[in-house]
Amino acid sequence: MTGPSLANLWGRKAGGPPSFERYSEALKASRIIWDDRSLDGWLTDPDRMVPDNEMPFNGIKDTRVRADLLAFLKDATKPGAPQQTAQQGGMKGMGGMMGGGPDPNLKKIEPGIQVKSISYCDDTYRVTTADGKTRAFWERNLRFRTDSSKDGPEKGSPAIMPAGMIGDRASVIFAAPEEINKMIEAQC
Repeated sequence: MTGPSLANLWGRKAGGPPSFERYSEALKASRIIWDDRSLDGWLTDPDRMVPDNEMPFNGIKDTRVRADLLAFLKDATKPGAPQQTAQQGGMKGMGGMMGGGPDPNLKKIEPGIQVKSISYCDDTYRVTTADGKTRAFWERNLRFRTDSSKDGPEKGSPAIMPAGMIGDRASVIFAAPEEINKMIEAQC
């Protein structure tokens, strides 16, 4: 799962359900109970409501759009609401790539994308970059790639690049395949 289940969301403590392991410490410590007011605040600006949360979402500024989303969520997540599953495979032929353009030169990378360590526990990878920040990724949302071209990363200096459209996916790019296993540490 990219995110936690939203079933029975109203009245639930933020960062509470143990079925999702990637809540930020900031969200778990927030003491927020989800209701109309708190969800509207969260959907407006998650970073302002809970500084240092790890939600890859900048918020919705349009009041009407937020109100529509809240009405939908309230109906769709109430007890007994029918489960719906997103249709898979609607973008065949795209290879998971959206946008295009030239690949960036990874020889000289900024600290925010230079990977220093990767740990793995249960179904979650935690990637720490040279700027000291750590991000958690569900195992299916983090891809490991190699690039041995002239623009690929230096040996021992992998780069993390965003993927997907909401910031919950990424690729760690290594200079060579043998670097992958050396970098990942099983640690809970």
